[in-house]
Amino acid sequence: MTEAAATKLDVVLFPWLAFGHMIPYLELAKRLAARGHAVTFLSTPRNLARLPPVPAHLSPRLRLVALPAPAVEGLPEGAESTADVPPEKNELIKKAADGLVAPFAAFLSDAVAGGRRRPDWVVHDFCHHAIPPIAEAHGVPCAAFLIVQAATIAFLGPRWAHAAHPRAAPEDFAVTPEWCRPSLPPAVAYRRHEAGWAVGAFRPNASGVSDMDRTWEIIERTRFTIYRSCEEMEPGVFALVTDLFRKPTIPAGVLLKPEPDLADSGGESSRSGARSEVVQWLDSQPPKSVIYVALGSEAPLTANNLHELALGLELAGVRFLWAFRKPSGMSSAPGTGAAGELLPTGFEQRTRGHGLVWSVWVPQVAVLAHAAVGAFLTHCGWGSTIESLVFGRPMVMLPFVVDQGLIARTMLERGVGVEVARDESDGSFGRDGVAAAVQRVMVEEEGKVFTSNAEKMREVLGDQRRQDQYVDELVRCLVRYKDDNC
Repeated sequence: MTEAAATKLDVVLFPWLAFGHMIPYLELAKRLAARGHAVTFLSTPRNLARLPPVPAHLSPRLRLVALPAPAVEGLPEGAESTADVPPEKNELIKKAADGLVAPFAAFLSDAVAGGRRRPDWVVHDFCHHAIPPIAEAHGVPCAAFLIVQAATIAFLGPRWAHAAHPRAAPEDFAVTPEWCRPSLPPAVAYRRHEAGWAVGAFRPNASGVSDMDRTWEIIERTRFTIYRSCEEMEPGVFALVTDLFRKPTIPAGVLLKPEPDLADSGGESSRSGARSEVVQWLDSQPPKSVIYVALGSEAPLTANNLHELALGLELAGVRFLWAFRKPSGMSSAPGTGAAGELLPTGFEQRTRGHGLVWSVWVPQVAVLAHAAVGAFLTHCGWGSTIESLVFGRPMVMLPFVVDQGLIARTMLERGVGVEVARDESDGSFGRDGVAAAVQRVMVEEEGKVFTSNAEKMREVLGDQRRQDQYVDELVRCLVRYKDDNC
């Protein structure tokens, strides 16, 4: 028995108020609980109610604890995550996260009161910059768990690098920073139309704090930083980030099983029957003939984007399954479905023989695992990128915000897909560009190369023994650094 295996930990996990963060945190919680450690998962009541249920065999060691959601001026009642608001109100969700500081302090005080066992760790997300001082006052060390690719944090850089090489204009982010060379290829940079997000990340938002100040604070004040990633996805990058931030950088693996557990993939989908209908439609399609289209829940799509994407899929002439989500701020006509009048007139009728637009929840992992799916048209969120590669699906990439552009460039370097052609200045795209990108991956001879490269990634990311080793090494770090500051 190793020291890590013999030591049982008590760990508190506290993610950012977005389901793209909460789900990986819950996956990490399950893996820790499965190894015999006690785990407390913190969020607000409505968020916890919408998470997949904890498997019965883990429930004795994994408890979900609700912190009262604070009222924030400008947020609608019941808005407790980024899924509840349009993208422009995400800054107010950060303000709500700051409002959880007092409930967290009360939770931690209660946890250490009366001679009970003190938690060994608080593992928290980028937004919770006020948590380390509170944990320190109670004698509990903190680690940061960032669910982004490590290359993005290297690109944005540590505080000292930004001070030495300040960047304030979009063009500053359109090149790979010198502190990342040669570890990151020159192509890994923002396009000009994407760089506005990076500029904004260094400026205070409605919460009063910039995203980068939050990130710097948590990395600097925690003992080490964990990433939802692995060496196979980002070779050499963890050593770079460790050097840049002068703190240990620990990959936790991709936190995704290569075989989807359909019985544990989410509540409302199975109750509505959406899963079975979508999978039954895929069952009737030839192997690797369908491109799955999903752009996440928060992509800032315009009506023109939707029309050009739809017409591009029609021009490409391939089978498709589109997980359609109505963009925030748009409304469909009364009595229509969620796609309704938002798609070109007659589009669904013209493509009915080979396409399916599905407006209800889609079990993405199960879809990507299905033999009928040959590629994924994606916004390149890190979670979706991981899911695509775990199942060996090449990508047609259409990034929009945050780190998605950097992820797309990284995947281009890995040869696992293509980007839809965009206007460099405003990011607009047209149906011809969509059709050309889809055909390159799904129809043309070049697509075999993308598929082969993606399947090679599947072989290494699907190695569950190797992925388990990443979690085991993380546990060893939690044991090693529990009493020793880094």
